[in-house]
Amino acid sequence: MKIGNFRMWAFWRRLQYGAGFSMMVALVTTGMYFGYFYQPPQCFDGVKNGNENGIDCGGACLRICAFEVMQPQVVWAKSFKIVDGQFNAVAYVENRNVSAASPMVEYTFKLMDGAILLAEKSGRTILPPGSTYPVFEGRISVPPGKVPTHTTLVIKPVEVWVPAVTGRQQFSTTDIALSGADASPRLRAVVQNSDITSARNVEVVATIFNAEGEPVTASQTVVDELPGQEGREVYFTWPQPIAKTVRSCEVPSDIMLVLDRSGSMAADGGTPPEPLESAKRAAQSFITLLQPRDIFGVVSYATTPSSPIEQVLTADRSAMSAAITKVEMGKGGTQYTNMGDAFTVALKELISERHREDARKVIVFLTDGDVTRPVNPETGKADREYAAQYAKAAASEAIAKDVVIYSIGFGDFLNAPSSEVARDTDLIKALASSPENYFEAPTVADLEAVYKKIASAICEVGPARIEVIPKSDTGFLPLQ
Repeated sequence: MKIGNFRMWAFWRRLQYGAGFSMMVALVTTGMYFGYFYQPPQCFDGVKNGNENGIDCGGACLRICAFEVMQPQVVWAKSFKIVDGQFNAVAYVENRNVSAASPMVEYTFKLMDGAILLAEKSGRTILPPGSTYPVFEGRISVPPGKVPTHTTLVIKPVEVWVPAVTGRQQFSTTDIALSGADASPRLRAVVQNSDITSARNVEVVATIFNAEGEPVTASQTVVDELPGQEGREVYFTWPQPIAKTVRSCEVPSDIMLVLDRSGSMAADGGTPPEPLESAKRAAQSFITLLQPRDIFGVVSYATTPSSPIEQVLTADRSAMSAAITKVEMGKGGTQYTNMGDAFTVALKELISERHREDARKVIVFLTDGDVTRPVNPETGKADREYAAQYAKAAASEAIAKDVVIYSIGFGDFLNAPSSEVARDTDLIKALASSPENYFEAPTVADLEAVYKKIASAICEVGPARIEVIPKSDTGFLPLQ
């Protein structure tokens, strides 16, 4: 028994010695590693060391490695004319990382005319996590007379990523209201900070979309500080009217209807004369198609426009209908066609005190062909080329004052191809504020269909979508 106990004791003693020796070797080895080989993560030394997953990122470093996250994606980019030669550019950028943000995203807007670079502007922005955020650059200059056909946003690969505890959900916007669309556009909104901490340097971008979801204009403002759990009014402005840009029916229209009563409008004979009478009925149907907030006026013309005009701008549809009914052929001899003075009179009413600053200005111009007045002042004789240039100049003046012009060629002359008809239709096209605003109506049935198209074109049914998106680096965990 004594020999067995001695052997057991010797075994345990050797085991203890071996364990102690192994622990000592481990301690010495570990000490030598930490003393001579190990480098703790520095996170800002530009070297991959310690348990970093990349250079100064991952592991014990707060910064997230770029290869561990998804790079941001450009959803769309577009530029909008502010004044001649200057454009605002905005893009939506998506960050799919739900908890990773970047305090420094470098980008470049490129404004292109086909393959030609008109202008570019670079900048930096923050990118909060988990949503889509706007990037905005204002007043980018382009060469005189040039208009970008498309805009791109180029984002430099983002290297700096940090954890973020708040994102899009930090802010909410309410009470969005647009005013002064045709005078001094102003968009008001209330931005609410739901976080308990203040947000500083909050960039807020407002983008207005049409009914098809396409952006039509944008503006930006910056809030220096937005206290926690408080709201603040923010305002966006534009230097020029945007009423004709924002085609939503939420923006009302002031509409002048211009009717031709020259001699050819009685060419079909009858009492009352045709096609004038049918054209008047089509015009009366037209006003029933428009929005309740729209107001109307009417002026007719032949050798000269009616004076006084049949109806100044009014919201009274019964009065407007009665005014159209009163339009009749002139009784003072041959009735010629003076388009230019008709435009001048219609414009005068649209810029009168009756025009509303929140409304777009519209002229719907009907003519049945050849322009013959006024006479050329140098010769005292009828001069179709002079009268045509006079009409174009008057239409251009209206367009320069932000009037949207729809021109309608009406009558049988459209069915008789000739060089003269081609000249007349070219003129009528030139009077419209854009090619798509020109219409042809050979018959009364065609005219009724055209009026329906114009009613739909003046405004898009359904409100424009206005997005007001704030962003701030509140909730980004600091690197140091």
